[in-house]
Amino acid sequence: MKILIAEDDLTSRTILEGALKKWGYQPVVTSDGSAAWELLQNPEAPILALLDWSMPGLDGLEVCRRVRARSTSKPPYIILLTARGEKADIVEGLEAGANDYISKPYDNDELRARIRVGQRMVELQSELNDARDALTHEATHDPLTGVFNRRAILEALKKEIARSRRSAATFSIGLIDLDHFKQVNDIYGHQTGDEALCAVVKCLQSNLREYDSIGRYGGEEFLIVAPGSNGTKTEGLYERLCNNIALSPVFTSSGVVVISVSIGVAGGTGQEASDSIIAAADSALYLAKADGRNRVVYSGQESKEADRP
Repeated sequence: MKILIAEDDLTSRTILEGALKKWGYQPVVTSDGSAAWELLQNPEAPILALLDWSMPGLDGLEVCRRVRARSTSKPPYIILLTARGEKADIVEGLEAGANDYISKPYDNDELRARIRVGQRMVELQSELNDARDALTHEATHDPLTGVFNRRAILEALKKEIARSRRSAATFSIGLIDLDHFKQVNDIYGHQTGDEALCAVVKCLQSNLREYDSIGRYGGEEFLIVAPGSNGTKTEGLYERLCNNIALSPVFTSSGVVVISVSIGVAGGTGQEASDSIIAAADSALYLAKADGRNRVVYSGQESKEADRP
């Protein structure tokens, strides 16, 4: 575990560094508050810090205040080192954002015990963060395919509409339906159907840009939100998805399954309501399925003009 030492006195700093190494920690050493503040802003910054109260640049209290003013889910545990022993000073240090303090000259056993308390608190905070992240992921992702669930992908669409409105940008959505998927479940069983769904999603993801979003809209339907897209055939985004699915055999425990998809596409400028643009994509999807499936149809396109892979 890394521990930041911010101490301007060379002797104290050297003693602290040696003690931390002896106790199995990795000291990161600096001699002034400004350097400590810079280090604590780093994403890989030590999660526990020993700060001297009086330092050049920024004193320990100001470093504490700046650290606590930052919005972060992983705040460092700060132990303030001070020669001040008055209760008013201690209160001031804690109110500035220190988690604990130790008076100079300090006893090594006491310092080690307080560091261990800080370590336990940091580890507990990390466990709580992991649990929160797991719950957040569970609440926003489809448990089978791992992509956004319906609620999350609709939220992504709303955010993209708002972003496009602010920046006068375009975007598109693609509503994707797996063709005759009920037959896969009826012939091979639902386990094979689940495997096929996951395989199709992986193929879709591998052909999307990193800033595109995909979510399970319902059953075997998936919704793609593509920022910066104008929702036309010339881009080739949705044709590529459709073609790659049709040309990629799906390997399952029941053998190879051939899957194709129909896609309805609608473009947006940020002026549309999410319901209206989804309705436009849904109408295009209906045309794609009515005209033979395994194809892409764009909103406003007549059935006879449906694009064939």
